Amino acid sequence: MGVSKYFTTIGRGHGAPCQPATREEWESLRKEPWLAQMCERIRKGDEQLKHRLPVWTPHCAEFKDNHRAIADALKPLNRLMLDFDEKGHTDEILSSLTVKQSPLTVLLVEESVRKGTHVLVELPEGMTVEQAQEMMATITGFTPDKAVKDVSRCIYMVPHDHTKYVSEKLFTFEGEIRKVEGIAKGEEEVLKDEVLPVSTFKDIPYSDIIAEWWRRNGGEPEAGERNVKLHKLAVNLRAICDNKKDLLLAIMPKCGLSETELKSIIDSACKENPKGVSKMMTSIIDYLTLTIDHADEEMNDEEDNDNTNTLPISLKRNLPIGLKESLVGVPKNMQMPVLCAVMPIAATYADLVSVRYCDGMEQKLGLMSIILGDQASGKSVCKNAVDVWKRQLDEDDALARKREEEWKERKKNRKANEKAPEDPKVLIRVLPVTVSCSTLLKRFKNSCDHTLYSFGEELDTLRKTNGAGSWSSKYDIYRLSFDRGEWGQDYNSDQAESGVVRVAYNWTMLGTYGAMRKCFKADNIENGLSSRILVAEMPDSSFAKMPKFGKRTLDDEAKIQEAVNMLRKANGLIDTPRLRKAIADWVEEKRVEAAKDIDRVKDTYRKRAAVIGFRCGVIFHLLSGKAKESQQCVDFALLMAEYCLKGQIKMFGETLLSQLENDNTTNQRKSRNKTVYEQLPPVFTKDDVRSFKNMVCSTSAINMIISRWLRDGWIKKIDFNKWQKIMQVTK
Repeated sequence: MGVSKYFTTIGRGHGAPCQPATREEWESLRKEPWLAQMCERIRKGDEQLKHRLPVWTPHCAEFKDNHRAIADALKPLNRLMLDFDEKGHTDEILSSLTVKQSPLTVLLVEESVRKGTHVLVELPEGMTVEQAQEMMATITGFTPDKAVKDVSRCIYMVPHDHTKYVSEKLFTFEGEIRKVEGIAKGEEEVLKDEVLPVSTFKDIPYSDIIAEWWRRNGGEPEAGERNVKLHKLAVNLRAICDNKKDLLLAIMPKCGLSETELKSIIDSACKENPKGVSKMMTSIIDYLTLTIDHADEEMNDEEDNDNTNTLPISLKRNLPIGLKESLVGVPKNMQMPVLCAVMPIAATYADLVSVRYCDGMEQKLGLMSIILGDQASGKSVCKNAVDVWKRQLDEDDALARKREEEWKERKKNRKANEKAPEDPKVLIRVLPVTVSCSTLLKRFKNSCDHTLYSFGEELDTLRKTNGAGSWSSKYDIYRLSFDRGEWGQDYNSDQAESGVVRVAYNWTMLGTYGAMRKCFKADNIENGLSSRILVAEMPDSSFAKMPKFGKRTLDDEAKIQEAVNMLRKANGLIDTPRLRKAIADWVEEKRVEAAKDIDRVKDTYRKRAAVIGFRCGVIFHLLSGKAKESQQCVDFALLMAEYCLKGQIKMFGETLLSQLENDNTTNQRKSRNKTVYEQLPPVFTKDDVRSFKNMVCSTSAINMIISRWLRDGWIKKIDFNKWQKIMQVTK
């Protein structure tokens, strides 16, 4: 056989067909700018994007029907790709291979996407994969991945500047192809970061498709119904698996059955007459397709460089019903503001639920959020999501307001001696942010213990329509609503509403930074409202390209209404021990950080940021429909707590710090690189604590700091004004 122009195969994604490729095609693809951009985003943590990278096969130059599988390998190669997982050692490994003159012919050395190292070598006749791996470990000083590398194994494509060495021998092979001992072994062995040889359909993991199938078909099967449900799943899956039994066997859940039993079910399903892709499977594919960021490669630099508002892909893929659909069509860098905008309305629907917090006390789901952004920053994307969420409340209120208007009309038109009609005391839950305190009190009295809700498009409107006196009252109402505190007023007049009520009031506000500064000033920053607000920022739109928005389908909106129904039906005490434990650990971690830094701002805001994150986690849990909190639920709660804390510190921290310093009760916040505790000498005095940050502290403030360190076991007293550090607290 002569020299072949094909030396590998290339697939457009992890599960795509792999077609024979020439050197020119291989090199051209590695020079594509979008490939470099994708790899950079993966390096920064966007792991899910990795499975959408193009792949190539170092161990085979052609597959039957371009299907990357051991059984379909037509031109296997006597080559071995070695993975070195240790990051940042590519140059060192290359140097070792050069200096020590590797006994194996090296064809390629490249840095992987995540800074590991790929080394492709020729495998001499008679040498096994294991022997080659041991030899390379001895030469380089690093141990390669021990997984058996089968002939169908693929490698993710990396940009051309990741190549450290390439031999001309990489691009050709001559003579008859021999089957290499060890390479063709292990049909069931796969790379540790590759779940399946073909793991996706249209870039959607089969695992996601199956999870959505179970959700729409009554959940995963129990004993007694497994065979029937698995058979139905297999019949529907085969249409998107080319009726391939081996692929079905690889992706189908066993649900406790043996492999022989599962094979029997798959055989039976594949014998049925093909009917094409079912309507339900088509709906599932369409639904999951909408949640994928297909325009990732087209995102502008501003989006790539700002991950503040970007929800991790792994978490976005696992969002429960309602929250997932809220992000359909939303640009990546606006995801967190949209989630923060819908959290209060979602909590409003779940107002019959109570939860036990880390401190053992029961709570309701009170939430308030402010979405900040400059003019024309895209805040309307939050409004659009909230509008869909509050649709049911609007419909209920429309009927109630009609009854109230009819009552007012009868009352207005009654005769002089006619008795006034009885007030219908209707339940109206969606209120304008400009509602008067008197009307608000009336709505609370008629609320039947339900939570009321307001959405405001302009925070500045709220400020202007609530003057000094009224704004102060509204401050009290908002603050009390976080924990359903009591509020009321008493007037000796029939013209004004009087009474005392439990305040249950959630809201979402959109506004500019200027409006926020006017609402929260030094004279009111300490009253506690700022720590009760979930703050989100829209991405900076200065000189940015126009964002691209998608559109929710009617099916998406129907799922949000389904989520609303789930929350409205939820009631009673919901026990969430995993959430409690995770949030308790988080708030303690922040306490230690604040104590080390003598950071009163962080110490102030960490406490309620934890509560807000916890409540967001409860909403996630309720929408998941699961009996126990999932790991994704816990991750979401921690993400929201961290996001809330950072937002509060950024928006209110300096103002609060200034006010605290004026009261002479605090110290400066932490520096960027060191903490007060760590800078102190092994034996220190009160003056040392004060001087290390150039602080103006009262003696009582210093005493409080030292007493906390004593209580936590960080120091011990050795003299009247001397203490000794006895532990090193890690960050």
